[in-house]
Amino acid sequence: MAGGQLKVLTTLDHAKTQWYHFMAIVIAGMGFFTDAYDLFCISLVSKLLGRLYYTDLSKDTPGSLPPNVAAAVNGVALCGTLAGQLFFGWLGDKLGRKSVYGFTLILMVVCSVASGLSFGHTAKGVISALCFFRFWLGFGIGGDYPLSATIMSEYANKRTRGAFIAAVFAMQGFGILFGAIVALVVSAGFRNAYPAPSYADNRAASLVPEADYVWRIILMFGTIPAALTYYWRMKMPETARYTALVARNAKKAAADMSKVLHADIEEDDAAAAAVAAADRAGGDVAAAGAGNEWGLFSAQFMRRHGIHLVATTSTWFLLDIAFYSQNLFQKDIFSKVGWIPPAKTMNAVEEVFRIARAQALIALCGTIPGYWFTVAFIDIVGRFAIQLMGFFMMTVFMLGLAVPYHHWTTKGNHTGFVVMYGFTFFFANFGPNATTFIVPAEIFPARLRSTCHGISAAAGKAGAIIGAFGFLYAAQDPHKPESGYKPGIGIRNALFVLAGTNFLGMLMTLLVPESKGMSLEEVSKETVVDNDEAMA
Repeated sequence: MAGGQLKVLTTLDHAKTQWYHFMAIVIAGMGFFTDAYDLFCISLVSKLLGRLYYTDLSKDTPGSLPPNVAAAVNGVALCGTLAGQLFFGWLGDKLGRKSVYGFTLILMVVCSVASGLSFGHTAKGVISALCFFRFWLGFGIGGDYPLSATIMSEYANKRTRGAFIAAVFAMQGFGILFGAIVALVVSAGFRNAYPAPSYADNRAASLVPEADYVWRIILMFGTIPAALTYYWRMKMPETARYTALVARNAKKAAADMSKVLHADIEEDDAAAAAVAAADRAGGDVAAAGAGNEWGLFSAQFMRRHGIHLVATTSTWFLLDIAFYSQNLFQKDIFSKVGWIPPAKTMNAVEEVFRIARAQALIALCGTIPGYWFTVAFIDIVGRFAIQLMGFFMMTVFMLGLAVPYHHWTTKGNHTGFVVMYGFTFFFANFGPNATTFIVPAEIFPARLRSTCHGISAAAGKAGAIIGAFGFLYAAQDPHKPESGYKPGIGIRNALFVLAGTNFLGMLMTLLVPESKGMSLEEVSKETVVDNDEAMA
């Protein structure tokens, strides 16, 4: 088998795009739709939580979440996601992709409902319950990253594999938009049903008790798309590459894919026997009989893929520092530049409406188009070029915001700021936010693919946690920080820092291999035997 390829895998690589591919995109993509909704909807309601539970009516401005509480509410799901990516990534290689896929969805549904039902007698009780359930929500979301990427990469043909994986990830953009639309509809409904004055006009009356339902409904709404896809996830067969190369049953892989592709795939008896022989010998299936049994921490892995793992982890880490800073705290940036009115001029529900409207506009004009540009061009231009270009343009637009920052904050120039800000989202998604998800699902061997994708994604979430916690403090005005915060470096200097992280991401991209048009076994070198290994 060394240097060869199983017939079922060759058939998958050259299969025509058909209905089942689109079904796989929808089934895996709806998980990402839900992931994005659940992760980013918290930014829509965190200001409302501050008003409801931390307002002091003796003060001129409505309440906001204290620094430590704001950091926990915004960041705890990311901590859970990091843990989930590592755990389920490893489990996906041990038990199979499908075996774990349904459990992550159940966890997301249960914890999403529980997040909205976070009750308590005190503000501390409510927020503590919310953080607990959002951690486990994040844990389930974390499992979706390596499993969805690996499943889609192993189902796809090599000609359009990049576009298929990118399409799964692009559902994240619709999830962000859907979150904003749900928040718009819910807040508009409550605003009309329970009209209230602004905080400046009547402090107590601006906090209508019914507003407590608003954030709960928004958080729980994410369960619907997740629950709808559970049945279809359970009907998906295990991927042929896991069945053949990890479970080492080439005949079953051929039978499964024959049903899926509506084609008669007869695996060669000699190839199937070689796979079984490799199983008995404990060897690498793709290079059956070669004696390759190296693992993640082996010298062989470091020689073959050590640089690749450094590249995928570092670029995802650097990207998410900027990406999550932008997403989770865009409401604060919009307030600073005057695109959202001062908090005291609105009531609690009106503020949710304004924030959701701003996020929907950014999603429509910058976020979603960027994702689908990647889908359209990734198998034409390639992963490397798109990621390099994306990091470069993000750096340029961050500097375009930071250098003339005082110009953007003056009256009449706010629209220009939002346009520039939208371009950073566009090139994040037509760039590294998509490619850092795609590449780890392609360049590692089948028995370590889910694990390595989980490690890469976890590195990204470590960057997201730094972005979520760090930006909150760093962006504080050095002269007039918000109540409870220490002076920071200000938004302008924070934008310079984010530009620097994007530039470093561009440099680390130089280590990323190109996988366009290659089979997974070819790009991961599973069918290649090193001289040192052949001699062993």
